[in-house]
Amino acid sequence: MEDRLKKDELQKAAYKNPRLPVDERVKDLLQHMTLEEKVAQLMGLWNGGVEDFNEDIFSDPEKMKEIFGKGCHSIHPAPFGIKDTVKLRNRIQKYLLEETRLGIPALFVDEGQHGLMRPESTVFPQAIGLACSWNPVLFEKVYAAIAREMRSRGTHLALTPVIDVCRDPRWGRTEETYGEDPYLNGVLSCAAVKGLQGTDTGEVAENHVASTLKHLWGHGQPEGGQNQGPANYSIRVLRDYHLPPFKMCIERAKPVAVMPSYNEVDGVPSHANPWLIKELLRKEMGFEGLVVSDYYGVEQLLSKHFVVHNEKEAAMTGFNTGIQYELPQANLYKYLPELLKEGKISQVDINQAVEQTLRLKFELGLFENPYVSEEYAVEVSRSPQHKELALQAARESIVLLKNKNLLPLAKDGYRKVAVIGPCAGNVFFGGYSGEPYEKTSLLEGIKSRVSKKTEVLYAEGCRLTTNLSTSYFNWKYDEIIFASREENLRLIRKAVKVAKKADIVILALGENEHLCREAWAKTHIGDNMTLDLFGEQEELAEAIISTGKPVVLYLMNGRPLSINKLAEKVPAILEGWYMGQETGLAATDVIFGDVNPSGKLTITFPKSAGQLPMFYNHKPSAQFMDYISQDIQPLFPFGFGLSYTTFEYGEPRLERDTIGKEESTQVYIDVTNTGKVAGDEIVQMYIRDRVSSVTRPVKELKGFLKIRLEPGETKTVTLDITPEHLAFHNIDLKFVVEPGEFEIMTGPSSRDSDLKKTLLTVT
Repeated sequence: MEDRLKKDELQKAAYKNPRLPVDERVKDLLQHMTLEEKVAQLMGLWNGGVEDFNEDIFSDPEKMKEIFGKGCHSIHPAPFGIKDTVKLRNRIQKYLLEETRLGIPALFVDEGQHGLMRPESTVFPQAIGLACSWNPVLFEKVYAAIAREMRSRGTHLALTPVIDVCRDPRWGRTEETYGEDPYLNGVLSCAAVKGLQGTDTGEVAENHVASTLKHLWGHGQPEGGQNQGPANYSIRVLRDYHLPPFKMCIERAKPVAVMPSYNEVDGVPSHANPWLIKELLRKEMGFEGLVVSDYYGVEQLLSKHFVVHNEKEAAMTGFNTGIQYELPQANLYKYLPELLKEGKISQVDINQAVEQTLRLKFELGLFENPYVSEEYAVEVSRSPQHKELALQAARESIVLLKNKNLLPLAKDGYRKVAVIGPCAGNVFFGGYSGEPYEKTSLLEGIKSRVSKKTEVLYAEGCRLTTNLSTSYFNWKYDEIIFASREENLRLIRKAVKVAKKADIVILALGENEHLCREAWAKTHIGDNMTLDLFGEQEELAEAIISTGKPVVLYLMNGRPLSINKLAEKVPAILEGWYMGQETGLAATDVIFGDVNPSGKLTITFPKSAGQLPMFYNHKPSAQFMDYISQDIQPLFPFGFGLSYTTFEYGEPRLERDTIGKEESTQVYIDVTNTGKVAGDEIVQMYIRDRVSSVTRPVKELKGFLKIRLEPGETKTVTLDITPEHLAFHNIDLKFVVEPGEFEIMTGPSSRDSDLKKTLLTVT
């Protein structure tokens, strides 16, 4: 029988007592809840169902009761600045605590893949760039800073990290990922979750937030490279490549929530796949946290996948699949009470989902104090430490792809330096970005670093699109208006005149937030069928190169670009990705040698989209014959990145070269800095099973370590080799280690010529 006690009669209820154990408080509150109040805790609100909150709503008691009267699971409100956000959230929490019958606070939800996605926040490098640091310690620091900014504004649940393994760079969400390798994704996602939550126990520490792993599974290899496309791959492929980051992160970092993907696998959408959620995620991987829908993911069962007849059936299917919470708002789970009365869903499942939500809210301390301070929120987001961390992260994200004795440049070595290109005077952040207090473009960075005797010239060169606003506010349904060819040809001619006046050219090309982003509607596209430079950029580059001036090519982009011709012609190339608010300072630090670049690619650069799919951990029968028009080799391989110094690798040595199937060993690698400047090196270990019962990749990353070496210094790197590193899914899909010989390969990249080998025997 449902409890109907009034609000004042509940003041002495056990759940109101903060001294009682959380489990006891949850149990007590649950017994006081009506079915409608329980279901409200399973649904989100996006701006309360209206465009934004305004005074008319707060001054209308009936409207407030309609929106908040039963409570809610979470709220994702509009993109206000710090003070307005804090005022709004405090006001909503006050209403929920003091005016609703049960007084249950809300969780506030935000995105945060490379910074809190709100105005006046610190913007770190986009995920694909940050991953090129190969630095889990840095990752934890960055995501801890993001968590502090979130929590200071009243955010409790972060819809991050994105740990999709990206195996098709045509996909617009490539920029949001950590690249193509499952092991690296797993290690970095563990660091991200620990940074966000402040622990690796599943608890959320003070000034931290709950994290959400997304998107389970196969989302990073969609058909045609198109967002939300089918992932028509075998269960073995999905288990070996797409599942490992989730498994590793759930076991080692214990995230609070998991979000399924939009796509289908073998004809079954993830939001309608009970085997995926209940068997694989819950039972096999042991996940005990919250399962939240992707935004409108349950609704898409009707509108996109056509596996249900109506909204009510979609709600039943999603909930019975194990999707406990509908985000961002209550479009379909409003049918749950009716479905329960019809016996089509379970009261046990409802109670379990409600208990999990309540437990999180109690553990976060929201029943006692859900309020936040405007002054403190401003202080946190303006933190000098966060700004410095953003600069460090940007520096470590940069990858030196080519250098024929041109870089680093001397600050006083040129009378005139030309900075040219559509990415030179702009700072593009990439998708899911906030807006920082301040930002520095490449052009501004160059001007701040050269000597007073050096004149900096600038030309836009060409334009990419003409209606781009800030990255955050591009999160709308919007068309893309491309720059006209006639206008770009005029800008190219102007740029050539500027280049001819200069002694050297820094040419900044790439993409912006219109050209690489999440495609989620016909009016909001973001995937691409080519990896070539967009528009007239290649013509601009050819025109600048033809002046005969030395050129440093600087790339600002969210996915690998096919720059084959330019890579042959220019003497130096830097891959900068979207580096965040400190773009200009970080890039200039590297260009002028104040910082030695140390980034390594986490995704393969093909020569052409025609080579796709292309990833380093391919099967032996793939990528072993050239094409008629060109060789099969990538433009730049996974794990590749140069330095201003040189490193020499010794032969790998095994602690034991023969082990049993359940035993472990270690490999030792001597690395020496043979150059004249200090530098960081990322030592990589790959493993290949020589003979196996099912085909296995030619190599798989199974260990790495970032080290710093002074000139002439040698360090011995030790990497573990465990049964988990050697195991795979056999013919029966059992995760096993098979006896045999394993090649242990170590070096600075995945390229065969960079690797030295030894042999491990497993008995």
